[in-house]
Amino acid sequence: MKLMLVVGSMALLLALASARPQNDVEVLEYESENIGIGGYKFSYKLSDGTSRTEEGVVNNAGTENESISIRGSVSWVAPDGQTYTINFVADENGFQPEGAHLPK
Repeated sequence: MKLMLVVGSMALLLALASARPQNDVEVLEYESENIGIGGYKFSYKLSDGTSRTEEGVVNNAGTENESISIRGSVSWVAPDGQTYTINFVADENGFQPEGAHLPK
């Protein structure tokens, strides 16, 4: 159930970050490493100023307390020219975003 909440929260975050109109955006950098059962990581940078990094690690693999911890960040340039960044952790404690523009 918690994993579904984490994945749902991350999908919402990505949808919000990409909700603005898309023009001719190019991928400037892309890295992806699927390190197998124990986790993954990826990052990308786009020509419109959007960037994202994320790393997931399986904790307590094979046990009753197995969970995944995800850390990452996403940045984008808003229509007003301001760059926004959200750093986040998603783990057994839920989705925890932080950003200068977010309420505390």
